Amino acid sequence: MSPARWLFTPGPLTTSPRVKRAMLRDVGSRDPEFLAVVEFIRERLLELVGSSRARGFEAVPIQGSGTAAVEAAIATALPFAGKLLVASNGAYGERMLEIARVHGIPHRALRCAEDRAVAPEAVEDALARDPAISHAAVVHCETSTGLVNPIEAIGAAVRRQRRAYLVDSMSGFGALPIDAERAGIDFLISSANKCLQGVPGFAFAICRRDALLACEGRARSLSLDLLAQWRGLERDGQFRFTPPTHALLAFAEALRELEEEGGVIARGARYRRNQKLLVEGMAGLGFRTLLPAALQGPIVTAFLCPAHPRFDFQELYAGLARRGYLIYPGALARADCFRIGTAGDLCEANIHGLLATLRAVLDEQQIRLGAAPR
Repeated sequence: MSPARWLFTPGPLTTSPRVKRAMLRDVGSRDPEFLAVVEFIRERLLELVGSSRARGFEAVPIQGSGTAAVEAAIATALPFAGKLLVASNGAYGERMLEIARVHGIPHRALRCAEDRAVAPEAVEDALARDPAISHAAVVHCETSTGLVNPIEAIGAAVRRQRRAYLVDSMSGFGALPIDAERAGIDFLISSANKCLQGVPGFAFAICRRDALLACEGRARSLSLDLLAQWRGLERDGQFRFTPPTHALLAFAEALRELEEEGGVIARGARYRRNQKLLVEGMAGLGFRTLLPAALQGPIVTAFLCPAHPRFDFQELYAGLARRGYLIYPGALARADCFRIGTAGDLCEANIHGLLATLRAVLDEQQIRLGAAPR
């Protein structure tokens, strides 16, 4: 079974035939077989961040997109007298600020350039200057650029200031190693359909149990109440509301695939090989990356749109899509770019296929670019 199209996107990603097949059966949401799948998922997620229930952490799956889980964490964790600091260097940091605005949560933005990592010392200074801030938040891998922020160093700064710490690792979890305890993370949020190579339908928060229990009475939403969701799962193993059963079956299979591949380290290494080959090939075609290599993660890469009179991203997109390759437009306010993902069930042969197809589309559109400097 081959996909009709290859997804070179930040997510959803190309999934394996095995993960797809896992969805070809129906299960009851209260059936013991399904409840065992949910329990397996919760335990395995904790193992992926080097922790367990015995060490004081809990995994809480919740229906919806990754943004739903980020919103659940913010709207559950922040006390009514609290304040959120968001260190933002991209669209998804800005989304956390928007969530705070919608819920009427006091907040402060610590904005950084989109091509610069968040500086831990800037976070610490902001916390030291504003004692009203109770929680600090950052995006691990900023999906709008592919930039990886130093979450452990930022976590150390947050701990020194004795504040709670939220990390959106939507595009990092499963490919970039994370030690939740060492990083001092209280709430770590990610999704099924990114580097773990499942399908859309649910996301999850990995929570320090004492931080989760401290959320009593804080939730600003019924369905996005992380504490109530956890208590329901602990009580009878069930979701409070209808779970995405097929997505959870697929995710359990995706977790088994991850283990068979060699875990987070091996998966991250495959993505890095993909990304290195992509960047080298794109440079040969005349495209330059937005970020320097030192800040670039292996999940998604932003390429600057060339100043060629015939270049039009929508035309490029359409030409690739007709041939079965999907990429993404840019998501930046200050740079004209587009994005190509290198995560998912992709290997080097797929990267070669994309590059050859891209070359054919450029030739068809009579666009010749000089090789980009390295």
